[in-house]
Amino acid sequence: MTQPDAQTLERVKRALRAQRIETPSWAYANSGTRFKVFPQEGVPRNPYEKIADAAVVHQLTGVAPTVALHIPWDRVDDYADLAAYAADHGVSLGAINANVFQDNDYKLGSVTNPDPGVRRKAIDHLLECVDIMDRTGSRDLKLWFSDGTNYPGQDDIRARQDRLAAALRETYDRLGEGQRLLLEYKLFEPAFYATDVPDWGTAYAHCLQLGPKAQVVIDTGHHAPGTNIEFIVAILLRAGKLGAFDFNSRFYADDDLMVGSADPFQLFRIMHEIVRGDALAPEAGIAFMLDQCHNIEPKIPAIIRSVLNVQEATAKALLVDPETLAAAQQAGDVLGANAALMDAYNTDVRPLLAELRTDLGLDPDPMAAYARSGYFEKIRAERADGQQAGWGA
Repeated sequence: MTQPDAQTLERVKRALRAQRIETPSWAYANSGTRFKVFPQEGVPRNPYEKIADAAVVHQLTGVAPTVALHIPWDRVDDYADLAAYAADHGVSLGAINANVFQDNDYKLGSVTNPDPGVRRKAIDHLLECVDIMDRTGSRDLKLWFSDGTNYPGQDDIRARQDRLAAALRETYDRLGEGQRLLLEYKLFEPAFYATDVPDWGTAYAHCLQLGPKAQVVIDTGHHAPGTNIEFIVAILLRAGKLGAFDFNSRFYADDDLMVGSADPFQLFRIMHEIVRGDALAPEAGIAFMLDQCHNIEPKIPAIIRSVLNVQEATAKALLVDPETLAAAQQAGDVLGANAALMDAYNTDVRPLLAELRTDLGLDPDPMAAYARSGYFEKIRAERADGQQAGWGA
């Protein structure tokens, strides 16, 4: 395997300096399985403390400058004050995530519910989230719907799509200048017979009908085992409709494990398509976000580890020699083309990333830096009292 030359390494480091990864406020809070939420020491008690923790992740990694909010979990009286607090800590507020899945009224669906009163309530919440975007300066409204049915005949499949389209249209029309609607899909759960937005094709069809401000979100955990996610990435990039990622890992379904922990090779293949599509830089408009629940591992170290996993996969993707790969593909050299990918994947990029962090004035080992920082001991003592934040299960 040929070692990368100095020019290649500098090109890779230049791309990595510009990389941005958004962390989710809810990942810092308590979470668990369907059976139990497991509390941890030092967990934030409010959105301000979540932002303080996110700021530590950014300080140590240098690539996580924004924090996604989830409403109502992160509802506050003064969003301008929350944004100012974030700025004071060196970060800013990112995507606003709506929640229309945890209210008793939504048992049979939210925006696709057969009851017009329930649909109105759900749409009003989506519009509230756009209002919040106006106050936080957020660009992205991220929508995921648990809507669907469990039994054949339970509801009219086509009518539910009509209701969904109407809700999305009203929300889309409320967006301001520079704001986007990001539509997330999920294979199943909690609906088991027919999920209303089950795949990228359904999300794409609705976004195409809405217009240029509507984009598709790929959650890497929301697919059947064996799904070729990098194919979906390539298709949506080609169509100009890929707006964001929710990064996580899964062995079976939506496990929400640390990204790159279950199948790091898949993450590399996804990032290769991103690099191939020239979509890594922030100006390309793709929002790279984590969406994970850290149930048994410590929160902040798990988020740092996840950011590092994305960086490592990205660095390897950037090391693929495009000329060698293209020549092998054009010649029909199957083994040569595969080797071009595998050589990059098998490269140990940790020294490169350590060197990059040193160049940026950061500790070369963010995990060790956090362990030495004393931050956990500080928050464990300061947050011993009060109600810990959680995702409400």
